[in-house]
Parts: sequence; C-alpha cells; structure tokens
Amino acid sequence: MNVKVLGAANEVGRSGFLVDCNGTKLLMDYGVLFGKRGSLPQYPLHVKPKDLDAIIITHAHLDHSGNVPSLFVSGNTDVFATPPTFDLSQLLIEDMLKITKDAQPFGLPELNNMMRNAKEIDYKQKITKGNATFELRETGHVIGGSSVLIESEKKKLFYTGDIKTHGSRMLREADLDVGDIDLLIIESTYSQSDQKPRQESERELIEFANEVMDRKGVLFIPSFSVERSQEIACILRSARFKHKIIMDGMALKVNDIMFRHPNYLRDPEVFADAINEAIAIKDHDKRKRAIEDPCVVISPAGMLVGGNATYYLQQLSFDSKNGIALVSYQGEGTPGKKLLDTGKVNTRGKDLNVAAEVKQFQFSGHADRDELFEVIRKIKGNPKVLTVHGDTESCEKFSQEIHDQFGLDAHAPSVDEITTI
Repeated sequence: MNVKVLGAANEVGRSGFLVDCNGTKLLMDYGVLFGKRGSLPQYPLHVKPKDLDAIIITHAHLDHSGNVPSLFVSGNTDVFATPPTFDLSQLLIEDMLKITKDAQPFGLPELNNMMRNAKEIDYKQKITKGNATFELRETGHVIGGSSVLIESEKKKLFYTGDIKTHGSRMLREADLDVGDIDLLIIESTYSQSDQKPRQESERELIEFANEVMDRKGVLFIPSFSVERSQEIACILRSARFKHKIIMDGMALKVNDIMFRHPNYLRDPEVFADAINEAIAIKDHDKRKRAIEDPCVVISPAGMLVGGNATYYLQQLSFDSKNGIALVSYQGEGTPGKKLLDTGKVNTRGKDLNVAAEVKQFQFSGHADRDELFEVIRKIKGNPKVLTVHGDTESCEKFSQEIHDQFGLDAHAPSVDEITTI
C-alpha cells in the first residue's frame, strides 16, 4: 500500500490523498483552497478519474469536498460518504459556484453527476473495492464527518480527516478504536496551541449575551452556517437564555439538513428544542424589524465575508449598547480579522470605528494540542505518521514531537510525496 499526497501538506486546504492498494486506487478527499479575496482558488494535484476505484469524502467542508465534482466532467466513479456529508456538500458546493461563478473547473452538471454516483454509507459499514476494504469512523468535527480506515493485504491506514476528539454539545466524541495501524495521517491545524475548555467558552458567551441584553442591546454572533450556528443556538437554549434568538442565512438550510439526520447528533432533542425556539428570518422586512428589540442574532458568514452578516454588521456596529461575539476562526484578510485587530469596519468605502463591544470566543471544531496527542496515545501499533493540514511550522514541529515522545517514524510530507507501508 502506498499513499500519494495531492494536497493539504503544510497548509490548511485542498486536501487530497491517493491510496494505491496494489492496483486498487482510493481517493480520500479532493478539496479547494481559497486564498485572499480576489485570488484564484487552488486545487490538489490532478488525478485521472478513470484510474480511480472509489472516492471517499470525509466531510462536507469545501477544503475537503469542493473539487470532487471536477472528477465528473466525463466518466463515473463511485463516491462514498455519510448521508449528511452528501447533503451538506451539495449545499456548500452549489453556494460556492454561485459566489465564484466561472472560477471553478466545473459547474452544476458535474455536481449533479457526482450526486448521481453518491453511495451513502454509515459509520463502521465495511466496503470492499478490489484489493481493499474501507470504513468510516466518527470524528466529532462536523455532522456526518468521518475518519477513514483502509485495510489491504494485512496493512492498515487511518486518516483522521478533521477531528475533534471530545466532540461538542452537538456531536459525539471521535471513534479511535481502530486496532493496530501501519500508517496514520493526522491533521495538525492546532498542534501548537491549546484551546480554552468548551465549558468555559460557553459560560463566557452566555455572560456576554446577558450583559448586552441588560443594556437593551442586540448581540450579533456571525457564525459558520454548518455546525457553529446550531451549536451556539443549543448553548443559549441549554442555558435557559430568556431573550429572543434570531437565525438567518444559509444556517436555516443547514438546520433542515440536520433535522433529516438526527442519528448523527449527540442529542437530537436538545437540537430540535433550540432550533424550534429560534426565529427564522427569511426576508428583509423581518430582518429589519427583528433587531428593533433586544435579541441575539446568529447569522453567517462567520468571518463577515458577505452573506446577511454584512447587513447586521452595518446596522449594529455603531451603537455602544450592542455587542459582536466572534465565535469562528478569522482568516487573514477577512473583515472579521480586521474588526478584531483594528476595531474598524468598512462602510461605503470608509473604515469606521466600531462602537459596539467586540469579543472573541473559542469554539473550534478542530482538536487542539492536547487532543491531538491524545489521538497519538490511543493509536495502537507502530505506525508511520504523516502530519498534514496545518501550516509548515505546525506540521513540522508536531512530527518532531511525535518522534521524540513516542519513538514513531513521523514527518511532515510535501505535495507529490509517496509513502509506502
């Protein structure tokens, strides 16, 4: 068995790994990487669709799923993922095509062709293709998100994908009971940083929400539409938050998808209560009226790049009784990062100081340093380790630490590198 790195080496984005099991070729993820606004998207190395026996999508985020339709310009290949992953991938890729227009090497026909070849599988359901068998395991990262376990000729590979070891209020913990492993491919996103405990972040967010309500303001929480928006609604509901909660934008479509797949949630009843109690905003008149009274507004985009978040930001930023709670990662060059660093937002071409109180809270869907080392400790056998899906420093330092602490053959691979076991 050998693995070729197609992307996600020393970067977060355009994930892709080609596994060759003595002639049976399995592609794990095929994503897209978006740089700064205005720059062209980047993709994994090209693979010939006719050479593939199967494509496996670990989860719906575009850096893992976004380039899969390019493999369906001609020909057909079976694509495997969980049911929520397919539903969310279709939603997110359609949205990407609307926003980026002609920037992608495919369009809706190729996406539809991908969905016609979709093979829905559940966790721990073994699939055989040629010389290989594979199955998906729970990750705690996003609904339907998966790690991949591949076995061929008595060799086993485990690819974590994006993982959150302890899960969240929305999702169960990751499943790491995978037996002896010969090759581990592990994400490194936050391998060099510790995150605040989830319960502490939740408590601080609730306190901030109540402070804003006490001064008769509106708390705006720009959130990723997949998972983060719903998690914030569940946190407020579980804390018996007494004020109105507004949900807007693509998060509403994601809510509908999650309702269709309750078995993939930690507690479907908590989710249903939180979403049913929230007020869905679907037109501009309701949007304007909703913020006339104290309330919490949960709306994409999480980094304040477009979406209905732009409207709320313009309306709420310049009143000191309001608050803005940033609960998502803020990428370089985004309006959210600018707000954090400078306290300014751009309005009609001018940078203006924000009067609303701005706070950031840690709610990452990725494992931090302690959790990633927990993954290493729980993995059995004496595997080779590839550290991927992080910046160069994170991947390289993490691999060195794994070697020093556990004695494993670990390194940060480069794109186009092949590892054999």
